[in-house]
Amino acid sequence: MVVLVSLLAFLTTLAGGLAAMRVRDNRHLVLGLAGGLMLGIVAFDLIPESLELTRHSPLGVPAPMIGFAAGFLLLHVVEQAVVIHRAHEHEYAPHVHVHAHVGGSAGLVTASALVVHSLMDGVSIGLGFQSGTEVGIFVALAVIVHKFADGFNTVTAASLNRADRRPAVVLLFANATAPIAGAALGTVVRVPDAVLGPYLGGFAGVLLYLAAAEILPEAHSVHPRVMTLCATGLGLAAVLLIVSLAH
Repeated sequence: MVVLVSLLAFLTTLAGGLAAMRVRDNRHLVLGLAGGLMLGIVAFDLIPESLELTRHSPLGVPAPMIGFAAGFLLLHVVEQAVVIHRAHEHEYAPHVHVHAHVGGSAGLVTASALVVHSLMDGVSIGLGFQSGTEVGIFVALAVIVHKFADGFNTVTAASLNRADRRPAVVLLFANATAPIAGAALGTVVRVPDAVLGPYLGGFAGVLLYLAAAEILPEAHSVHPRVMTLCATGLGLAAVLLIVSLAH
C-alpha cells in the first residue's frame, strides 16, 4: 500500500510539472479542490487521530496541538528564510515583498527546497501507515493532492529567467521520486505513539499552512472566485463524507 500511494504521489507531481509547462486554464479549480481536501484531512482526520494517539499534555496543552502550532510556524519561518514558495501577497495588497520575485539561481534554490519538502512528505506517508491503515491513507491523500502544486511550482521556479528547461526537468523528476524514498524511510523507522501523535499534529500544521497561505491564495489569485470556492467546498465535503463512512 505504501509503495502504491508513493507512486501516485510520483505521478501527481509529474502531472503538476507538465501542467506548468503546457496548460494553466483550469489550474485554479484543481488547486481549489486540493485546498479543500487538505483542510478536511487536517480537521476531520489528522488532528482527531493525533489526539487519540497520545494524552500527554505538557504545560497543560495536548502534545499534538503543540506539534500542530510548531509545524505551522516552522514552515512559515522556512518560507521566509529560504523562499520555498513564491510570495503572492502582491496580488492582494499594494506592497511587494523583496522575495516576491525569484529568478536565476534563487529559483533553483527554491525548486531544490521543494525536493527536500517532498522527501519529508514521503516520510509522513510511511509514519502515517504506522499509526493505522486509515490514517496512512488520509496522510497519503493529503500528500497526493498537494503534489500537483509542488510539481507545478518546482518547474515554475526552476524555469524563471532560464531558456534551458533541463534543470527544471531534472528537479521535477527529483521532486517526484523524493516521496517514494521518504515513504520507504518512514516505513523502516519505528516510532512510538507518544512521538507519532505530535508528529501527525505537526504534519497537520504544515498542511494547514500550505493550504491557507499558498494553495488557496494562488487558486483565487486571477480567476473567478465562485467556482473555485465551490471546488474547495466540494473537497471539504468529500473528506467529511469519507471519514463518516469509515467510522
